[in-house]
Amino acid sequence: MSAPYDALLLVSFGGPEGKDDVIPFLQNVLRGRNVPHERMLEVAEHYYMFDGVSPINDQNRALLAVLEQELEQYGQQLPIYWGNRNWHPMLSDTIQQMADDGVKRALALVTSAFGCFSGCRQYRNDIEESRRNVGPKAPVIDKLRSFFNHPGFIEPVTERVQDALRDIPQERRDKAALVFTAHSIPLSMSETSPYVKQLTEACRLVSNALGSEPGALVYQSRSGPPQQPWLGPDICDHLKQMRADTDVEDVVIVPIGFISDHMEVQFDLDVEAAEVCQEIGLNMLRAKTVGTHPRFVRMIRELVDERMSNDNLRLAVGQLPATADQCPLDCCDWKPTR
Repeated sequence: MSAPYDALLLVSFGGPEGKDDVIPFLQNVLRGRNVPHERMLEVAEHYYMFDGVSPINDQNRALLAVLEQELEQYGQQLPIYWGNRNWHPMLSDTIQQMADDGVKRALALVTSAFGCFSGCRQYRNDIEESRRNVGPKAPVIDKLRSFFNHPGFIEPVTERVQDALRDIPQERRDKAALVFTAHSIPLSMSETSPYVKQLTEACRLVSNALGSEPGALVYQSRSGPPQQPWLGPDICDHLKQMRADTDVEDVVIVPIGFISDHMEVQFDLDVEAAEVCQEIGLNMLRAKTVGTHPRFVRMIRELVDERMSNDNLRLAVGQLPATADQCPLDCCDWKPTR
């Protein structure tokens, strides 16, 4: 029997859409975390470079538009809602609207492919907190499974890398280095999650599809206190070391840990890493994120279809199994250091 889902909810991180939004947005992001005030102001400057506008909201609007067309084309008559964890439209407001519209049970797609506290459990926690805020009429909301090894994620990432490689002169293309990057997290968070294992497998799958040696996995966008160990190496440190140790002239940076080109991609890669590459004489290409790639949009429909039909077939490629529909109670549990 089909599960009686009557809506789809896109849950994302959120981002400011003007200079006046930046500090309140960052205060939402950093609430309860031991991040120095000076670090928050430093990150704020990244947003001010772009007039205080993060691209993530417009990219979510674009994803919603094509996803609505995809579902309608294939007969899934589900209204789609959108709520953010840290900025408008806020998740609680969206779930209130869903309740007012009579939605009883919804599926949730979170804009993260990999499992860890900040990429999975925190989204689930925020959904449940928002449901409590709305009260008894709040719909039941079930999160779609993680998709780090779904062919609908691996295939478009591979295609984005191929597109970037074409911009390297053919005589140098085979010698170009691949560098995969993801958001760094505290080591204590990584130890309670499959984050590194899933990232490593996704990088292996893309490298294999390209017929190349596995690219390096590095990290970016660290935001914690200096005394707290975080995943490394940092991308800029890796690029400098690679240039010093090898004769590599070209590098393709693959932001595999992100599904859209939001601020951590726009500033930390397109500005900061690009400046480092210019300083050390390394030709840098940056692969696009999956964004609204048609195969990725189809993957979302496939994830909805498998839950709507209770289909036991879970599409996945590689050495790790497809993730479960329901996360274990202790999955990715982590308490931030205050």
